[in-house]
Amino acid sequence: MHTILGAGGPTANALTKELLKHDLNETIRLVSRKPLKVTGSNVTWQKADLLNYAEVLAAVKGSAVVYMCAGLIYDKAIWQQQWPVIMQNLINATKETRARLIFFDNVYMYGLVKGPMFETTPYNPVSVKGEVRARIATQLMDEVKAGNVQATIARAADFYGTDSMNSFLDMMVLDKYAKKTTAQWIGDPKVLHNFTYIPDTGKAMYLLGQTPDSGNQIWHLPTAAPITGKDFITLAADIYGVKPSYTTINKFMLQLVGLFKKVVAGTVEMYYQYDHDYNFNSSKFENTFNLKPTSYREGIKLMSETLYQIK
Repeated sequence: MHTILGAGGPTANALTKELLKHDLNETIRLVSRKPLKVTGSNVTWQKADLLNYAEVLAAVKGSAVVYMCAGLIYDKAIWQQQWPVIMQNLINATKETRARLIFFDNVYMYGLVKGPMFETTPYNPVSVKGEVRARIATQLMDEVKAGNVQATIARAADFYGTDSMNSFLDMMVLDKYAKKTTAQWIGDPKVLHNFTYIPDTGKAMYLLGQTPDSGNQIWHLPTAAPITGKDFITLAADIYGVKPSYTTINKFMLQLVGLFKKVVAGTVEMYYQYDHDYNFNSSKFENTFNLKPTSYREGIKLMSETLYQIK
């Protein structure tokens, strides 16, 4: 059985589609705090609060592979309080059940990196959220090194191509151009940044789940090479048939809006990612699994034909 914790989110949805597409014989168990619409005879849903160990253990029991795709409210205080508890629950549950764990992660623990980010890049967080991510990643891999659990960390860059509005690119660029309005860009549009196409995370997580030998290490999921924000905007505008008009949002503006919106306030400490080059390298995964990332042109075009209809 394959169990997805945090079902209903962008990565979990992409992974679920991939598992269903390959028509696995095993049951796919979707786990979340709120009920989900279940499709497919081999798909079930189970309620669980990841802060409750008994519920986590019940959700994980009987699983061959557990995919942790859940996220938390974008608030550093909540992250400090809840992520270590959730990670310990995951460790304890997989110890007890011997299920393989694949933990979907971000790059906050690396901090500000000059040059490419690799799986071997040292942790040097410059934010509270980065400190939390460094702590829980170390917490998990220490258990791996001790031979207590079988676990994989799968990291992605900032993403786009979701079936929701959980990505600033989807919300502030693609959706704006789909509606023929002006886009918005956080930070300096002249610096480099790369973005992971969400359907690619589903394919990559599926491959990791099907390949036990890939376990007990860190993988950067397939992600196209970095481009400037201005180039991304120009490309998106061309695909949507609009002028590449946009405004920029600087740190001070985020701070002002953050006085009224807590989610925006949580973005302020991460601003370093948007005014410095951000170069996420996924060559290890690409070369090992022979899976190339979706190009930005292809990804944006697919979005324009599905979630965002060109009018």
